[in-house]
Amino acid sequence: MREGIHPEYRPVVFRDRAADYAFLTRSTMTSERTIEWEDGQTYPVVDVEISNVSHPFCTGTARVLDTAGRVERFERRYGKRGGA
Repeated sequence: MREGIHPEYRPVVFRDRAADYAFLTRSTMTSERTIEWEDGQTYPVVDVEISNVSHPFCTGTARVLDTAGRVERFERRYGKRGGA
C-alpha cells in the first residue's frame, strides 16, 4: 500500500442506542466522542440507527408484504385495467 493516502484503520465502538448494544471492531470511521470499553481502554464511539440486534429482519419480527393480495383487493375495488 502507498503511504499517506489511506485513512487510519483503528478500533472503534459502534453503539446501537435503540437496542442498548455496542460492539468493538476496526474501522476508518472517526468520532469526537469516546467511550471506555470493557477492557479499560478508551475508543471513539459511533452511534448507529440500527444494527443486527434491532433490525426487524434479524430479530424475526419482519412483516411479509402480501403484494398479490393487495393487487387482488385493488382489482376487486376498482376493476381490472382494460387493454388498450
